[in-house]
Amino acid sequence: MELVVIRHGQTQANAEGRYLGALDIGLNEIGWEQVAALAQDLAREVPFQRLLASPLRARQSALRISLALDLPIKTVPAFRERHVGLFEGLTQTEAMDRYPELWARNITRRWAEGPPGGESLDAVIVRISQGLAELVHDYPGERVLLVAHGVVAKVIRALTRAGFDDFFEWQLHNGGRLVVRLDSAQPPIFYHRPTGQDELRY
Repeated sequence: MELVVIRHGQTQANAEGRYLGALDIGLNEIGWEQVAALAQDLAREVPFQRLLASPLRARQSALRISLALDLPIKTVPAFRERHVGLFEGLTQTEAMDRYPELWARNITRRWAEGPPGGESLDAVIVRISQGLAELVHDYPGERVLLVAHGVVAKVIRALTRAGFDDFFEWQLHNGGRLVVRLDSAQPPIFYHRPTGQDELRY
C-alpha cells in the first residue's frame, strides 16, 4: 500500500513554536491557506481509497480535504500527536524557565522518558508501529491519505524509510507530505536507535 502522510495546516501555536501535543487548537489564516492549496493538489492526483485522520486539530485539515476528495474521514487514535505533559502549550523558552531541571535533562529527547504527565518516545513509537501494522492488514494495495502531526510523521519516516539517526533533525512542515510504501509480504525490518541499546521492530 501507498501511505501519504500530511501534516495539518499551521496553527498560531505552531507559528509561536509551542508544544501542542494533545491541545486542540484551530488553524490560523496561513494554515487554512495551506490546506486549501493542498486539497486542490490532492484532488488532481491519482485517487485515494481512504482518508484517515488523527484526533483533534488534524481533523480540521482533514475536513477540508474530505470535501475536495469526496471521501469520508476515519479517525485513527493510534496516530494522535505525542502528549508532552507539563510542556503542553509552552514555548521552549517557557519550558526551560518553568522546569529548568527537566529541561537540563533534555527530557523531550529521551527515549524511555517524557515530561511528567506525557508520553515517552518509546511509547509513541510502539503505538504508531501498531497503527501502521493495522493499516497494512486492513488496506492492502490501497492508496491511503493520513492527516496527522509532526512527531507522527517523524516516527513513520524513521520506521519505514530512514531509521532514527536523524530523528531529531528532520521535520515535516505544516501542510507538507511524506510518502511511504508498506508491504505486508516483506519480512520484518529491524531498526536500532542511535544509542544502540534498544531494538525497535516494525
